[in-house]
Amino acid sequence: MSREKTAFITGVTGQDGAYLAQLLLAKGYRVAGLVRRTSHDDRAMQRLEWLGISGDVELIDGDLGDLSSLTRACQRLQPAEIYNLAAQSFVATSWQQPLLTANATALGVVNMLETVRSVSPHSRFYQASSSEMYGLIQEPVQTEKTPFYPRSPYAVAKLYGHWITVNYRESFGLHASSGILFNHESPLRGIEFVTRKVTDGAARIKLGLAGELRLGNIDARRDWGHARDYVRAMWMMLQQDTADDYVIATGVTTTVRDMCGIAFKHLGLDMESHVVIDPAFYRPAEVDVLLGSPAKARAKLGWTPEISLQQLIVEMVDADMARLKSKSA
Repeated sequence: MSREKTAFITGVTGQDGAYLAQLLLAKGYRVAGLVRRTSHDDRAMQRLEWLGISGDVELIDGDLGDLSSLTRACQRLQPAEIYNLAAQSFVATSWQQPLLTANATALGVVNMLETVRSVSPHSRFYQASSSEMYGLIQEPVQTEKTPFYPRSPYAVAKLYGHWITVNYRESFGLHASSGILFNHESPLRGIEFVTRKVTDGAARIKLGLAGELRLGNIDARRDWGHARDYVRAMWMMLQQDTADDYVIATGVTTTVRDMCGIAFKHLGLDMESHVVIDPAFYRPAEVDVLLGSPAKARAKLGWTPEISLQQLIVEMVDADMARLKSKSA
């Protein structure tokens, strides 16, 4: 298949960036990704390697905080599509590093938009917004019209990124869309996130590498989907004639407790015998429940999730079992 389009992905080494790169490569795109140089570059590549695409993605040195690097990249690539997925994306860290979070997750967005406006105005732009922006929910089911009430420095930063994208779309006529993505997970999810913490913890207990799993508020409810489904929605947004904002969610909410139950049951373990509630893992300002309505995405994009929570958690548990066994072999 000839590669007619170039896509530029920030955050290409993250969970969503890796799955999106895989999807776009399969569709015949030339895929380039922004990479921030660190002392752990080998670890950063693990997700692309796990998907078997590390050699197919063109990596470009740069940083969301360095406008010059973004400008040079877009001048050279002239991408048809730009996906801004990079951020400081762990909510708990945002209370400890609020300025870093603001610089990367908020100001990084306007740096990207300024780059598009200045050197690549024909590019279609995707901004990764977050359901965390709803925070202290103002409606039981969140839609594109639900008022936001962010409850963490991360969510506040994401809200700036969301509204500045709307502003540049309306002010400068950019084809700039935002996906308000609810929780989406996969075997590529970072170990610090609760779903991966649970699946890795259950696997460790099954293999005799641990005896307990310490968690915080396991009665918090979330709307969980699979990252593979959600990156497909990102691509679909940029194929539309008109840019817009979309909630991407399953429309089903599940407690952390019930999600744990799926993971432990899959391994034949009794969750109650191993999970320990630790107040140290509670957030300073808790988000108790998030539940999104994908009705607009279904009606306008034709998008529906294809992978159930049960399938997602089983896939994650099996992947963590395989990882841990390979390390101990």
